[in-house]
Amino acid sequence: MPAPKTPIRRDDTHAWLITGPLLILGCLISLPALLSEHSVPLTHNIQYAPVLLLFAIVATHMQLRLDVRRQVLAIGMNDVPILLALYYLPPALVIIIRIIAGLAWYVFKLKLGPHKVAFNAASFFAGTATATFVVATLHLGPAGDPRTWLVLALAIVVSNIVNLAAIAGVMVLVQGIAHLPQFLRTALPGFAVMGVGIVLGLVMLLTLQASPWASLFLFFIAVVLVLGNRAYARFLRQHKSLMEMYALTRDIASTNHDGTLPDVLLARVRALLVADSATLWLPRQGRHQELLLSARFDYPGLLDAAPTPDLFRDLAMRTGRTIAVGPAIGDSELRTALQEASVKDIIVVPLRSGGVTIGTLEAAGRLGERTAFGKDDVQLIETLAAHTGVAVENSRLVDRLQFDANHDALTGLANRRRMLEALGEAMSGRGAREVVAVLLFDVVALRQVNDSLGHAAGDKVLAEVARRLQALAPQGALVARVGDDEFAIELRTASAEAAANVADTLRQGLRDPMVIDSLTIDIDTYVGVSIFPEHGTDAEELLQRAHVATHVAKSRGIVQVFNAGLQSRAVRRVGLAADLRTALAGGELEVYFQPKVALSDRRLVGVECLARWEHPVHGQVAPPDFVAVAEHTGQLNRLNGVVLREGIRRARQWADAGRPLAVAVNLSARTLGDSDLPLQISELLDEHGVPADRLILEIAEDEGLLAGGRALSTLTRLRDLGVRLSVDDFGAGRSSFADLSRLPVQEVKIDRTFVQGMATSPSDLAIVRTIVDMARNFELDVVAEGVESELTLGLLEDMRCDMGQGFLFSRPLPYERFESWLQVQTAEDSAEAPAGEVRWLRAVP
Repeated sequence: MPAPKTPIRRDDTHAWLITGPLLILGCLISLPALLSEHSVPLTHNIQYAPVLLLFAIVATHMQLRLDVRRQVLAIGMNDVPILLALYYLPPALVIIIRIIAGLAWYVFKLKLGPHKVAFNAASFFAGTATATFVVATLHLGPAGDPRTWLVLALAIVVSNIVNLAAIAGVMVLVQGIAHLPQFLRTALPGFAVMGVGIVLGLVMLLTLQASPWASLFLFFIAVVLVLGNRAYARFLRQHKSLMEMYALTRDIASTNHDGTLPDVLLARVRALLVADSATLWLPRQGRHQELLLSARFDYPGLLDAAPTPDLFRDLAMRTGRTIAVGPAIGDSELRTALQEASVKDIIVVPLRSGGVTIGTLEAAGRLGERTAFGKDDVQLIETLAAHTGVAVENSRLVDRLQFDANHDALTGLANRRRMLEALGEAMSGRGAREVVAVLLFDVVALRQVNDSLGHAAGDKVLAEVARRLQALAPQGALVARVGDDEFAIELRTASAEAAANVADTLRQGLRDPMVIDSLTIDIDTYVGVSIFPEHGTDAEELLQRAHVATHVAKSRGIVQVFNAGLQSRAVRRVGLAADLRTALAGGELEVYFQPKVALSDRRLVGVECLARWEHPVHGQVAPPDFVAVAEHTGQLNRLNGVVLREGIRRARQWADAGRPLAVAVNLSARTLGDSDLPLQISELLDEHGVPADRLILEIAEDEGLLAGGRALSTLTRLRDLGVRLSVDDFGAGRSSFADLSRLPVQEVKIDRTFVQGMATSPSDLAIVRTIVDMARNFELDVVAEGVESELTLGLLEDMRCDMGQGFLFSRPLPYERFESWLQVQTAEDSAEAPAGEVRWLRAVP
């Protein structure tokens, strides 16, 4: 909807186009009256002229106000002296008295400009000339003759019609014909009460005819009537102000939270102060944009502009005090600026909240040529401003609470609640060829940042991720923080493939290094994608399935789109949680052993201990599944404890049998956060009498091995204990040997994907060769995982890789089968090999 246009107002000097015709009309009508033989009244009392002139001047600004229910009837007194003058004085004096009385008020009291003075003089001239023309044409009789009453009444009515027509003409010329109906609706009720003034004038005429001394009695009555009416009018104004104040307060309270506060407030203020305009200004504050709205007498809505200069609002805002400027009040420089803006008067009051000025409330241009803003108006608008300041602050407080309820305090993004609402709205309003996508980003290694650099640094990382996502997200997408280290994006797109492409683009954009506290940090994310309606029918379900896809993405290192298979796997994991607890308590988990062989002489040097779980219902459970369940249910330490205890116990048995073998156990970075881990391992080693160097702890590279803080402290304590440390799956993550040089590790295990591909891929071969060479320079042992062919084994031997592990030698075996395999292998060459050494190892099916 287009913004409303500011109404066009022509300059008031265009009134000359009406003033000229009025002067001509007055001259043409007054001539017959002046030349008529009936121009001299029957009762020639020219001595009344000074008294009637004084009476006319006083009566010009006198009104009797009668409040009838909600209607205010204003009875003008200026018709009374004119009616008497028409009876007692010649036409020329009547015209002169009317013009002098009117101009005395307009020139000396209101201080109007020359064009307005000229228009009013011409209007008085034409109206009074018309009245004298009526009297001269219809003739006057004795004061007691009813015909005389009718002629005088008709003269007054015709005179007022001419004045009304002149004002209407100026209004149409200056403001446009669209405002004429409103003006007529306002002015016509005045004719209903004009008769009261005519009756008062006739009563005074008849009284004066009865006795000239009655004028003293009439004067006394007039004084009492005027004073009483003023007291009554003041009481009614106060009562009306209180009622209007109550109504305004009630309306403000009812509209404070629905966005219509400015409409109700400004309309009420403008009507209450009878002003041409009322303006509310709230400068920009925090996330609140500047607000400047005006209600105008000649416009039905609100305008986003003010008819007055900014000077007055800025001055009130800066000084914190009320600025009132008018024809007779205010600083002369401010009065000049107001006149240049063609505004009669203005009151600007600062809005305060808790002692702080938050904006201004303004009323400008008191309607009516005979009135201007006074002290009572200043007090009234100051009272209104006090209510308004509280209302505005309450409105902003509610808005802030609503914002806080739907946004994350740290990043300013939408929160989970707002994301769910937005998803519901998007799903109900999507196009026929659109899908609604949820992209869920899980920030990698945020916990390690918190542990090593502190939570303040972690918060800065989250804020930077939020900023980048907002900058990179497509237009119209909603970015939200839905978890500690999780961000979600809701968008409409063409397909799941398109959503996955957007997710991959955003993920790449987030990978640029971040500088936090002068440190450069590499941040990666796992991304899961779910689609409506394919993957869910409501917001909660869609977000939950994006979580499932994100969890799978962690193990695959890609952008993962949800599918039904992932859900069944996730549901299965939930069901395994209770069973895993039972299995750990009942000793149902079994430890398998896979050989590690020195490639230089094919000698068995150790084994890797691997947990296996045969579920009574689901059968063999994949290690990634039950390890993930253990991590999310707090059972990881128990699982590690089972494998560690079994590995160390078997190491003792092999040593007692004359076959000393090192045992390797996998640990996660989360386990390294346990400061009691070194003590527990030390107690296990002491319990079974196993030297610390017989235990190798393998930590996966992609699980935060490079994180500092508590993890580094735990690794250092383990190294000091004598335990050997190994980096598992090296090459699959982003760490370098320069990074490893800062860690207390003695071994590197090359990821199986490179080892298995080195026989056919030159790039994999180059990677393995580089790792072996670099490890030798850093004096680190190298283990190649995934050795499955003689060709691969030969290439590793040529590189002088230290150890190998894979199906070529043996699959992971339970203890009994591993013992059988070991006895067979050592028995084949027992005459040549020392105890515990295997010269040639064959694959075991």
